[in-house]
Amino acid sequence: MYVSDLALDDFRSYHELVLGLDRGVTAFVGPNGQGKTNIVEAIAYLSTFSSHRVAADAALVRQGTPGAVVRAKVVHGDRPTVVELEIVAGKANRARLNRAPVKTRDVLGVIRTVVFAPEDLELVKGDPAQRRRFLDDLVVLLTPRLAALRSEYDKVLRQRVALLKSAAAARRRGADLDLSTLDVWDASLAQAGAQLVSARTRVIQQLRPYVADAYEQVSAGQGGARIDYRASIDAVDEAPDPGPELLGGTGEAADAARTAVADRETALLDTPAVRDRLLAAMGRLRDREIDRGVALVGPHRDDVALTLGTLPARGYASHGESWSYALALRLGSYELLRDDEASPWGTDGEPVLILDDVFAELDSRRRDRLAEMVADAQQVLITAAVAEDVPSRLAGTRFEVREGQVTRA
Repeated sequence: MYVSDLALDDFRSYHELVLGLDRGVTAFVGPNGQGKTNIVEAIAYLSTFSSHRVAADAALVRQGTPGAVVRAKVVHGDRPTVVELEIVAGKANRARLNRAPVKTRDVLGVIRTVVFAPEDLELVKGDPAQRRRFLDDLVVLLTPRLAALRSEYDKVLRQRVALLKSAAAARRRGADLDLSTLDVWDASLAQAGAQLVSARTRVIQQLRPYVADAYEQVSAGQGGARIDYRASIDAVDEAPDPGPELLGGTGEAADAARTAVADRETALLDTPAVRDRLLAAMGRLRDREIDRGVALVGPHRDDVALTLGTLPARGYASHGESWSYALALRLGSYELLRDDEASPWGTDGEPVLILDDVFAELDSRRRDRLAEMVADAQQVLITAAVAEDVPSRLAGTRFEVREGQVTRA
């Protein structure tokens, strides 16, 4: 799969832009602030309806205009498909597929992208929200229909938290509490939350060997990377949590720890059982949740544990190791999607790989390793401030980007 044509109207800094793109490697080169990343961001947005740079869609619309349009022609084998998305600030997006109006969810999965950017260092060093977003985006890329589930969970969570805060205020006033409405939201949150936990756990199981292999390659044999899902429901239920010193170790105790984690993951795949556990946990935590006005259990409190050898990556990995781990997470995702047998496009569902201004951040060894690993991808889109940042192994089409003008070099 590759994107052969891209058109932007009022997206970010571009009033109008029309580009023809090639298979293989394409690099957009120019000084910072000229609009390079805006181009690849538009393609990535069509993939997940989210930006790797900002949380709010309003930032994607050119200042002073009511909305933006991103249009791309995607080729699967010899079959072209035109995807169009209209982004209207403060309103729901509108979509077209081959010029015909469709529901936005119907265009998810037509374009699949994996983006590696400097911000990805936060996947290793940052807070759990970064890792949850990474995992949820991958869930949607593998199973587009689950995008609606994630939106539903977020909506129910906001309603439930608002009710908890109202109950907290009433309690402080000494007023009587009618918690029957909270029971309804508890049930809705547990139902959606259990499905999301099971979906995330399944993806972690699929992704784990790809990340381990990618880290082995990026780090030149210094392996030991492992990812695990940390569900808040397990902590509430006081389930055993083997530490990284066991998961990354050797011997009988380490084998037993990995078996315990596998058993715990199997339990998280049982959606009805997870729903019942979430409901029970919310019942036990209700007084604390009302006192604090927050929801204390559910997928919004979960995390992805990153282990390097026998230590947690966060806080212990060096700067170089953290870069290698972040790169392994993205390359592992890319390879998982590449091998996805459930893709409706088959082998032509290989994602577009986007490397957004990352080569300047990597040392020469990691730069060469990355170039070697992605050289055979169907389509790689690169942004770089200077042409020398792009490894010679990735020679291909070049565009110069200056003051919003994009010119084929």
